[in-house]
Amino acid sequence: MVHGYGYLDHAEPEIRSFLGSAKRVAFVPFAIADRDAYTTKVRERLGRMGYEVVQVKTAADLAPDAIFVGGGNTFRLLKTLYDLKLMDAIRHRVRAGTLYIGSSAGSVITAPTIRTTNDMPIVEPPSLDALHFIPYQINGHYVDADPNSTHQGETRELSLAEYLEENTAPVIGIREGTMLRVDDEVTIVRGTKPAKIFRRGEEPVNVEPGTRLSGDLRTKS
Repeated sequence: MVHGYGYLDHAEPEIRSFLGSAKRVAFVPFAIADRDAYTTKVRERLGRMGYEVVQVKTAADLAPDAIFVGGGNTFRLLKTLYDLKLMDAIRHRVRAGTLYIGSSAGSVITAPTIRTTNDMPIVEPPSLDALHFIPYQINGHYVDADPNSTHQGETRELSLAEYLEENTAPVIGIREGTMLRVDDEVTIVRGTKPAKIFRRGEEPVNVEPGTRLSGDLRTKS
């Protein structure tokens, strides 16, 4: 969701461009407690775009043209994927060419780990290791500090600086309305707002939509 738009409205052009001729989408609803209601919501929205949606319950449901992993609580999503033994199945499908779309938590799990998620750990997965489709970390719903705020708690930027004190993988912060498209190890920033890149020992930098990035989040020509 983005302010001023309905569900997935802002992302529809990118979804259509990415899915191309795909017809069936396997939806992974595990980040939300009511999986059936979540699937109904996605089925209605993607149905308006001409896609058939299949709810994923087992690995056998991953057969369609594309996989869409929805948002919600990242810890619950990852734990359920481990519990149902779907991690390797999804990796196999995607590495064999199945298209993958992630929203919020569904994007965070494409990274090596979920250590840069914003969620409360309401459940405990067996590991924080994620799908590792990309070599960098994702921080979704990135929010810049408000210089006029009286809030004294840590900012998102400080939280990510703490992450980089203990880890070396760079992080990309995705603001509302920002999307990433990954093709052949090249990440392209899309959407309406810049993303923000955090690297150990360096000042964070903003990258505008249209920027092409390498696996270490350096700008590609």
